[in-house]
Amino acid sequence: MLHRSLDRARAGAGAIRQPSLATALAATLAVVPFVVPAVAHAQAVAGSPQAQAWPARPVRLVATFSPGGGADLTGRIVGARLGELWKQPVVVENRPGAGGSLGAEMVFRATPDGHTLLVVATTHTVNAALLAKLPFDLVRDFKPVALATSAPVALVVHPRVKASTLPEFTGLLRAQPDKLDYASCGMASTHHFAMESYKFETKTAALHIPTSCANAVAMVIGGQLDIAAVTLATALPFVQQGKLRAIALASQVRSPLAPDIPTFRDSGMPELKGYAVDNYYGFIAPLATPDSVVSKIEADVRSSLQDPDLQKRMAASGLDPFFRSAADTRKLLAADIERNRRIAAVANIKPE
Repeated sequence: MLHRSLDRARAGAGAIRQPSLATALAATLAVVPFVVPAVAHAQAVAGSPQAQAWPARPVRLVATFSPGGGADLTGRIVGARLGELWKQPVVVENRPGAGGSLGAEMVFRATPDGHTLLVVATTHTVNAALLAKLPFDLVRDFKPVALATSAPVALVVHPRVKASTLPEFTGLLRAQPDKLDYASCGMASTHHFAMESYKFETKTAALHIPTSCANAVAMVIGGQLDIAAVTLATALPFVQQGKLRAIALASQVRSPLAPDIPTFRDSGMPELKGYAVDNYYGFIAPLATPDSVVSKIEADVRSSLQDPDLQKRMAASGLDPFFRSAADTRKLLAADIERNRRIAAVANIKPE
């Protein structure tokens, strides 16, 4: 099997220990906790002529994936609330293709007036890491606005697996190097990178089977495989039914959807102290978009996420609140691109 040989090859390469990703990225990634903007700043934004004049017409949110996914749902749920605040329609425009790069290029070339935004996703950081000939730089050629939601990556196993905690699971992999397979939601998906990052940090080996999230869950429930790294919302009903066992979440913090499931960081394993792979969605704009408009959108996204009805809609769609300011969005995008480049090199991950 191709994936088996690739994993054996990279297992051999992994024998040369590289510096911890958490250490290498500590200086780059500094996500600031959720804070309330200063009153003076909010007044300045609201009082600027550009902010008062905007939006002058409907706002497009370009989601570069098909309807029903995390990017599309984020755009529709958050966009509906933004439309109420702005008194203008906020329309999600699905532009799938090239792993999200086609829609991103369309926004890159759009008029920079705040009326066209990209629903940015973790997948775009994967593209930036793997694709050498993109016509834009995700960090330098866009203006970050805010992150809004996340869809946590869950490590789940078949109930027959004799491991209930991440240290036990890690011990199982170490005892059987290259003997166990895991399914993910696809080659070069965030879920794939989450598992390869975990393997890198823990010096473990397992063989990757790329598929879809739904099929990965079905394969584990059916007993064809024992392990999967999938979106939490896809696996959670089966975890609650006892058909799957959740080991840990790759995200930085626990999910309100399943607060009893620990994160990788919660495992107490020193090598995973700084581990976090968040599967997030938010908004970025063409580079020359006025700062006053960006600041208004950022503030309105933040206030929208506090709306109880919006929170209920997000939870029903399997999304967690994940607000990050414009400045922190830039830092996180840059850090994830760097991490993905390193993991791609170690694990020999290539674009499909």
